[in-house]
Order: sequence, then structure tokens, then C-alpha cells
Amino acid sequence: MELENELEAPYKVMVLMSTYNGQPYLQEQLDSIYRQKNVICSVCVRDDGSSDGTCNLLEREQERGALKWYAGSNLGPAGSFWDLLLHAPQSEWYAFADQDDVWLEDKLESAIFRMGKEQSVPCLYFGQTQLVDEELNPLKSVVIHPRLTYGEALMSQFVGGCTMVFNHALREKLLAYIPTYMRMHDVWIYDVALAIGANVCFDAVPHILYRQHSSNAVGQMNSVVFRWRERIGRLRRNERIRSRLAEELWNGYADQMTPENRNLTCKVMNYRSGVNKVRLLVSGDLDCGNRLVAWMGKLSILFNLF
Repeated sequence: MELENELEAPYKVMVLMSTYNGQPYLQEQLDSIYRQKNVICSVCVRDDGSSDGTCNLLEREQERGALKWYAGSNLGPAGSFWDLLLHAPQSEWYAFADQDDVWLEDKLESAIFRMGKEQSVPCLYFGQTQLVDEELNPLKSVVIHPRLTYGEALMSQFVGGCTMVFNHALREKLLAYIPTYMRMHDVWIYDVALAIGANVCFDAVPHILYRQHSSNAVGQMNSVVFRWRERIGRLRRNERIRSRLAEELWNGYADQMTPENRNLTCKVMNYRSGVNKVRLLVSGDLDCGNRLVAWMGKLSILFNLF
């Protein structure tokens, strides 16, 4: 997509990438980040315990001044990206990057353009991805239609961290509270942004080639089956992830929520009481674009598994 107007000045973006045994596709992804147009792009990488040639590749890139990287113990994707967020150098904008995708040249430019280059108000961008195979041949993608509401965020977890771009104002909000319960970093960031009334925008035009291969940690090729197995497993284990997430959001951000969001958070936290259960079941507070997810969510409320 060509922008009608280019950015008035190069904006500084800090790209945060977590790697783990990602040597086969890492250089191609890094090269696509280096090619970003009309932004001053820096790259900070945390390696999450690789045992292949990933660290050697990163060291070569650092020696030639292309990026900075550091190694840590294996924390998994959520923990590794959160560690990056905590320790990254300050920048105007931040973006998450997976190790095996390919970015189109206008990815960062398009994100900042859509957010209006705002710095004083917390802003978050995420977008649609184009699914591709190992050789970057297009595949049928899972198309999302987010409503961008706090209620939908509490019900459905669909945002892709690999597309996220956000400003320093939102990072400051995120670092002000360290959650004790956070299943995935991208879901947490998205929910916080909506809870506090940040400027959240979605781009339906893909600017990232989301590569699917046998070593994907999580990919769209197997995401439908994987996610439904996960949902059923969580129900069996009685994890109540949605109400636990609501409690975490309340602990960190209740004083920054709108009255409507505080009210909804209280309902979700206390959904097992008769009044709140009925209210959540009959209201549209948790409506989301995916009807099957919405139906499963209602059943979870009904059987005290939300």
C-alpha cells in the first residue's frame, strides 16, 4: 500500500526481537527490517537459549553495527519479549518482531502513519498478516475483524504481537506495573491498552509475511486446532484465565480505567455471583467478532470456568 503522504521526518523505532534456534530464516527477517522506509530503525535482540548458530549470526550482525543483542536463560516467548521491553533503550516507537517472518518495506512507516505520529497519548497498532509457506509463497490467511473493544479483548485473544507497534507513552504505562499473571505478552499489552483508553488501531492491509514452517512456536497453519485444544485443556484444568486476567488488569490499572471499563472488570472478576453472571450472559458487554469463541465464553461463564 502506498501512503498518500510520507512521514514528515524519520521517526525512531526500536525493533525488539526474541530468538530461539532461528538461524534458518533469521538473516532474511533482519534484512527486511533493515530495509524499512522513512524511519530510523534500531534492532535489539534477546536470545532465549539457542543451541544452533543463531548467536553466532547475531554476533556477526552486532560486530558490523547492524544490531545489539544479549543472551538469557530460556523464558519462552512471553517472558523473553517482556524482558526485552523492560531493558530496551528508550525510543519514540517500539515494534515486536518474530525471528522467521519477512516485513514489507512500509510496515513501520504504515503503522506510525495510521497512529498519527502521536507521542503524548498511549498508542498501539496491530495488523493483519499474510500467511506464507517456507519459500514465501502465499497461503490462505486467517482474516480477523476486531471490534477494538475492551469487552472483546477480555473474551477473545487474537492479537498478533509480531505486528505490534506502540509509542513510548504506552511503554511507560506497561512498565509501571509488572503483572504476576501474563500468559502472553501481546495479549497483555493489547488488553492494557484498551483498558486505559489508549489509541488502538488495526490495519486490515498486511505488511508482514507470516512464515509457516515445521519449527513455528505458534503458527496459523496449526493455530485453529492448537488453540481449541488449549481452550478445552484450560477448561478441564479450571484455569479461569479470563477472570484471572481481569483481576490482574484491576490490580495494575483500575485507577486509569474508564468507569465503564472498571464496571465491566468488576463483573468479570465476580462473574460467579448470580447477578453478575446473568448480566454477562444477557448483555453484549463481551461481544466479539468470532461467534464460536463468544459461545464458548458464555458456556465458561455459565459453568464458572471463565
